[in-house]
Amino acid sequence: MRARTFAAGVLAAALAASMTGAAGTSAAVAADARALPSVNMEAVVKAAQIDPRRRDSKLTPGAKAGVLLVEKALRDRHLLDARWVDGYYGTTTVTAFAKYQKSLGFRGIDANGLPGKASLAKLGAGRFKVTRAIGPGGRVKFGKAVVNVRTRTMLNEAKRLLGRKLVLDQGSYNPGGDPTSAGTHDGGGVVDVSVKGMSAATRVSVVRALRRVGFAAWVRSPRQGDWPWHIHAVAISDTTLSAQAQHQAGDYYLGQNGLSGRGKDDGPKVTIRTWEEYRRL
Repeated sequence: MRARTFAAGVLAAALAASMTGAAGTSAAVAADARALPSVNMEAVVKAAQIDPRRRDSKLTPGAKAGVLLVEKALRDRHLLDARWVDGYYGTTTVTAFAKYQKSLGFRGIDANGLPGKASLAKLGAGRFKVTRAIGPGGRVKFGKAVVNVRTRTMLNEAKRLLGRKLVLDQGSYNPGGDPTSAGTHDGGGVVDVSVKGMSAATRVSVVRALRRVGFAAWVRSPRQGDWPWHIHAVAISDTTLSAQAQHQAGDYYLGQNGLSGRGKDDGPKVTIRTWEEYRRL
């Protein structure tokens, strides 16, 4: 009996020690994670849309520290030359991040050079932690059109602000579906809103509401291209944007109209915010 009691005591002590050790290890891992620098995903994704469209070398406000961490990680994987580690998320960094995404097995629109939650977290493992993560969500229907969860939520909020229904002529993830769209609808976050029955003033009101909730949006007329009247809207910072849609979002920040001629923005003046920034108001 005593031998059994002694053995049981030894076993209990060993178990307690192992549990204490596991707890200590977990605490150390958590402490290490807290000690890592942070990459603000919202800021980095914003820079990835704006910087490639700049005609100067200005940095996107609030993005430099995070972009530098991303670029250093890409450099250490031999995907980005050291001379491009400068906090400026230009076309070279977009291309490097796309190569990294492909190395992880991502294809098509999921390897578009915009950091996604999964690819950014993998790149930062042991180097940095990701804060203010963005995710488009899965594909869903809005009326008869296909969009993603983030875009649908944004559209529903615009509807609430307007107090009227919105009907889509075209949704997202529609590669080759409309040659006149020049690839903007190939990925997520892009929709064309029908203006059927709308007055000119109502069209502007719709664009204003879409801009308020985080879309780069414009009224498009037949004189601008081979298309009927409609409202074109790009969900800023949707991480599944096509390259063309990324350019339109960047041009919007730079006061342009999102067309190939890069003319002056002709829409209502609204403080530019992403959906995530709108939600924090």
